[in-house]
Amino acid sequence: MDKNSINIKILKVKMTDIDLLQSISQQTFIEAFSEANTADNMTKYMAEKFSNETLLAELSNQGSEFYFAQLDNRVIGYLKINSEQAQTELQHEHALEIERIYVLQEFHGKKVGQLLYEKALDIARLKNVRFIWLGVWEENLRAISFYQKNGFVAFDKHIFRLGDDEQTDIMMKKNWTNN
Repeated sequence: MDKNSINIKILKVKMTDIDLLQSISQQTFIEAFSEANTADNMTKYMAEKFSNETLLAELSNQGSEFYFAQLDNRVIGYLKINSEQAQTELQHEHALEIERIYVLQEFHGKKVGQLLYEKALDIARLKNVRFIWLGVWEENLRAISFYQKNGFVAFDKHIFRLGDDEQTDIMMKKNWTNN
């Protein structure tokens, strides 16, 4: 494991962290997807999904949880998970959705995403879920590889709307028996 990963803390996001959450959400999304999408579609999506109002509503939802990855007091990534009725698509009442794992580009390859994923596993154990699922853009080969490496398999597809563009997400899941 990277020597810096031992200094990374995973901390639950609080309502008072809204500005930090908005900043890391926007920056990581831009880094991940701006090259493959139009500026108009990126702007529309970010205005809708990463506004203070939207993020505060998500933080207030009892079925959703956010966690920061922090290195030396700097937020370098985050995780959003959903359970029960908060799932973006209700797969099962005893399922956990990983909606977002995003890490600043400069920290890719340093196991930050893995640490955030392991936090999701810890929560899955506590919630005693039957499976974990997520949607990942079919063109995001890096993320697909990450999830496959962690035991996820494709089970369906759905449409993800980014601004005016309809994109296909591969839906992946990992059966879970409280491993």
